[in-house]
Amino acid sequence: MSTPKRRWKRTSATALADPAGPRRVLFISNGFGEDSIAAAIIRHLPPGLVAEAYPTIGHGQAYAGVCDIVGPRASLPSEGWRNVKGSVARDILNGGLFSKIGPALRFGRGIRQSYDLAVVVGDIVGVAGCFLVGARGIVYLDVYKTGYGRLYSAAERWLIGHTAAVTFCRSDNLAAPLRAAGRDARSAGNVMMDTIAYGDYNVTPRRRRFTAVALLPGSRQFTAESFALQIEALSLVTPTKRPDIFLALAGSVSLEELAHAAGLTIRPPTTAEAGDAGSLVGSGLTVQVARGAAGNLIAGADLVLSQAGTATVQALGLGKPVITFINPRDRRSRVNDENALFGEARLVVEPDAEHLAAAIEPLLDNPVERKRLGAVGRERIGPPGAIDEIVKAIVAQANR
Repeated sequence: MSTPKRRWKRTSATALADPAGPRRVLFISNGFGEDSIAAAIIRHLPPGLVAEAYPTIGHGQAYAGVCDIVGPRASLPSEGWRNVKGSVARDILNGGLFSKIGPALRFGRGIRQSYDLAVVVGDIVGVAGCFLVGARGIVYLDVYKTGYGRLYSAAERWLIGHTAAVTFCRSDNLAAPLRAAGRDARSAGNVMMDTIAYGDYNVTPRRRRFTAVALLPGSRQFTAESFALQIEALSLVTPTKRPDIFLALAGSVSLEELAHAAGLTIRPPTTAEAGDAGSLVGSGLTVQVARGAAGNLIAGADLVLSQAGTATVQALGLGKPVITFINPRDRRSRVNDENALFGEARLVVEPDAEHLAAAIEPLLDNPVERKRLGAVGRERIGPPGAIDEIVKAIVAQANR
């Protein structure tokens, strides 16, 4: 079966006058983690490609200093996070979801002739949007489905097959059925491990204790609530066993909001490092804060407390055991899919401080177990190396 006919090809006067000129590529993403992955890929693009980004949800801070941002962006209660039950209903009732679809589709139809290629980074929603505006021959980077749980449905396979020229999947369990239908589907590795955010922030001189914990409370609507619970749990750890604590701020998350939720006081940065966002003090704890340097914090930690999506995968892939809590709002099907992938490397506990503290303290005491769980995480998530093949595919499709 042939690949979809390519219909997103610019035919502007500029393109006709200089057909050998730079190729224009539009990256479409739908969340902070997805924005970060797309921005990292853009940094790897060779000369001859000009990229712009359409972050469909949120402000797209990850693209700052990387490329121009275009298109109407939606602000939704869920911020695109579908791991929580009822998120679609809340987006419709409280966020005006339906009113945001029209402007996005009008934008897509209006600029379809302005780019040589569209690259979707995210879930099937971006592919559906491209299909509806008549964009074909896209490159689809699926960073949502793991392949350890639910596979693509028949409807999803049809949509991908009729929209994407090349699809990159996280598992060959996902890619194989697409290939069997004659599509170009690849499982080249986990691009999340190629796109970890490292910044100007040195963990080592800030270490004072035997162990360190990195906090990844997420980037969406429950971030402050999650952070407050993480802090409460750490305050219950035996004082002599308490670790150094580092907080990774994601996207536009407000440090003031986190401090208020956890009852902590903000102290200003003490260094000139670009990633230094100061510290939080209270409840007998000092929390060192960094922005744009999650990779630094994860690499320098012994244990990670995470409610994030992409960053959880990256922490596991870096060989760090992760503890997370699941509450009644979470979609059990998604949790089960993640558990099948992560295995023992991610410990899941009840959403209360006592249970969380009871999981933290034994791991702080047991470096052998941390090492064992870290090895499980590295094996399950897989190594970096996908980004080179992704860039090659983008270059090839943009120049067709």
